[in-house]
Amino acid sequence: MDNSQKFIDLREKYKTFLYNSFEIKEDEKEIYIKFEFEIEGLKKFNPTIRILKKNMKIKKLNTDFVKKMVFHMGLIELISYWKATCSKNVIIKCGYINEEQISWFKKLYYYGLGELFYTNNIKVSIDEFMNIKCTGQENNSFAEESNLDGYIIPVGGGKDSIVTLEILKNMKRRALIVNPKPVTLKCAEIAGIENDNIIEVYRTIDKGIIELNSEGFINGHTPFSSMLAFLSYFIGYITGNKYIALSNESSANESNVEGEKINHQYSKTYEFENDFKQYTDKYLKTGVKYFSFLRPLTEIQIAKLVSKYEKYHKVFKSCNVGSKEKEWKWCCNCPKCLFVFTILSPFLYKDKLFNIFGEDLFEKKSLEKTFNELLGYGKTKPFECVGTYREVRYAASYVINKLEKENKKLPYLLEMYKDNYELSDLSYDITKEYNNENNLDEEQNELLRKEVFEDD
Repeated sequence: MDNSQKFIDLREKYKTFLYNSFEIKEDEKEIYIKFEFEIEGLKKFNPTIRILKKNMKIKKLNTDFVKKMVFHMGLIELISYWKATCSKNVIIKCGYINEEQISWFKKLYYYGLGELFYTNNIKVSIDEFMNIKCTGQENNSFAEESNLDGYIIPVGGGKDSIVTLEILKNMKRRALIVNPKPVTLKCAEIAGIENDNIIEVYRTIDKGIIELNSEGFINGHTPFSSMLAFLSYFIGYITGNKYIALSNESSANESNVEGEKINHQYSKTYEFENDFKQYTDKYLKTGVKYFSFLRPLTEIQIAKLVSKYEKYHKVFKSCNVGSKEKEWKWCCNCPKCLFVFTILSPFLYKDKLFNIFGEDLFEKKSLEKTFNELLGYGKTKPFECVGTYREVRYAASYVINKLEKENKKLPYLLEMYKDNYELSDLSYDITKEYNNENNLDEEQNELLRKEVFEDD
C-alpha cells in the first residue's frame, strides 16, 4: 500500500491517541519515570526513563513542579508512539497546556517529523495533521529558588561533544549520557570526568511500537534532540546545574530538501533552541540555561578542532549504523561515515584518517552516489546529521589541491568530483568564520573564540 494512503486509512481507523498518565518514583539508587500512551483501539505503551543517582545531591522530587516537568517530558516522548498511526486527535488526560502551548508543541511535532512525512510521501498541513485537547488539570506550580552553577554536557560519543568537553575542561562539569555505551563512557573518561559526575540515563522504548513497526505501521525519524532538551533541562534543575551545553553547530540549520523546511536535524537548529528557551523561560522558569556551545561554528571548524584532540581519535564514533553493533564501530558505508571522513580530511588525510576509519573512504566506488548527495548534486542531502554542501565541497577541494601540489594521485571520489564539478575557491578560509547568532554569554564566546582562533 502507498504510504500516503496508509496515512489516510490509519487516521480513519485509529482516530484518537491518548496521553493517559505519568509517574515518578525514586529509591536510593535511581529515579524512575514511566509514561502511559494509548492508540485507542490498538495498543497501550509504557516507555520508561531511569536516572542513576550515584552521589549527586538531588532536589525533592515529590513536588507539583517536578511533576509538571515530567509531564512535559511525556509531551515529547509521545511522538515516538503517535507516529505509528498519526491519529488526528490527541487527548491529554494527565495534565493541561493552554492554546499558546499547544501551538508551540504542534510546531515542534510538525517540523520535527518533517523527514518522516517526506519519506513516507505524507502531505498534510500544520493545521490539519493533529488536534490536541486537554482534559487533565492545570498545574500552576513554580520552581524552588536555588543557586545554580556548573555545566551539564550531553555526550553522544561523536566528534562534536568532545570539542565541548575539551573547551570547557576548566569548568565545573558533568557529562550526561543516555543509554551509555563503552564509547560514550570512554569519551567522558578521557575528558577527565569522574564516574560520579557522569549522569547515566537509561531510556527504554516500549516493545509495542517495535512490533507495530514490523507490522508495517508508519515509521520514521523523530526529533530525539527535543526529548534530550526536556530531559537535560529537568536533570539540570534537580541537580542544581545552571548550563546545559549542547554541541549543535550552525550547519544543523540547513534543510535536507532544497526549498523546503525539511530538516533531519530540526530539533538541533537555532530556531528550535530559541523556541525552547522562550518556552521554558515563560512556562517553567527554573533558571537553567539550555543552549548549544558550538552554535557559532560549522562542522568543518569542529573537525579542525577534533583533529588536534588526538587522545580521542581511536575512541570517538559518529556512525549510527555502527552504533547498533555489539562493539560500536565505523561501518564505512553510510553517509555519516563518509561525511565525517570528508570533513576531517583537510586536517588528517591520509594516514591519520586511515587509522581512525581503517580504510580510505575516498577510494570506495560504492559511495559515489552518497558523495554526490553530500556535495549537493543529488535529489536531497542524506537524512543524517551531516554538514552543509559548502563545507563538503570546500573540504574535498582542499584535499584535491593539497594532493596535486604534492604530485599524488587523487583517490576515486575526489577524481570524480574534480572531473564533473567546479571546485571551491580556497582563497577564502571558511574555518575562520564565527556565527554571532548564538545564545552564548560573553565568557563562553571568549572561550570558544580563543580555541578557534588561537593560531591567528
